[in-house]
Amino acid sequence: MSLDLTDITLIYPDGENRLTALDRVTLEVPKGTLTAVVGPSGSGKSSLLAVAATLITPDTGTVTIDGQATTGMTRAELTDLRRHKIGIVFQQPNLLPSLTAAEQLQVMAQIDGRKPRTARDRAMELLDGVGLADQAHRRPHQLSGGQRQRVNIARALMNDPTVLLIDEPTSALDHERGAAVIDLITRLTHRQATATVLVTHDRTHLTAVDQIAEVRDGRLRLPAAAR
Repeated sequence: MSLDLTDITLIYPDGENRLTALDRVTLEVPKGTLTAVVGPSGSGKSSLLAVAATLITPDTGTVTIDGQATTGMTRAELTDLRRHKIGIVFQQPNLLPSLTAAEQLQVMAQIDGRKPRTARDRAMELLDGVGLADQAHRRPHQLSGGQRQRVNIARALMNDPTVLLIDEPTSALDHERGAAVIDLITRLTHRQATATVLVTHDRTHLTAVDQIAEVRDGRLRLPAAAR
């Protein structure tokens, strides 16, 4: 099991009251599978993703990444865990405007201490995997929205994460490009053997995912596997 959320409860202050963002949520995402998390705005999807990414510590429950429970870890230990075990694809690509597509990826590896040649080779391998090897020299303003999102996904895979967490990757794309991005995520999940969680409000592209988890009012429900 690569990602395991067990009995997670997360409570936020809400004026004089308290808001339960996640209510005893349990979710298992095996290696090499894709789980889509769906639900209306404000249902708890983003909170679930933030907890899984170890960006927020839950009030109760356990997050286990690749067999390692995060309970009691220091900030430095959690930062190291994220760097080596977790890839995060945010809703907006947030690419650095001055860097080429290849350089966006290379900088991630260089921060981790990899040699420039090794980083370059890995970046080109991943860009080829997302269909952008011929766009490696282009900067963000020279790429389409779908291409920028592909660079974003490739960048998250640069350090070979065990867990891949993706937030609304199709929100700024049209139907055709959105479908292509979901297909790419599905293929990469199987190829890279990541435990992937995809948060989305759009169910139209989810025919190939391994399971769909629905969040409502902080509670998670697992219907039958996606068909």
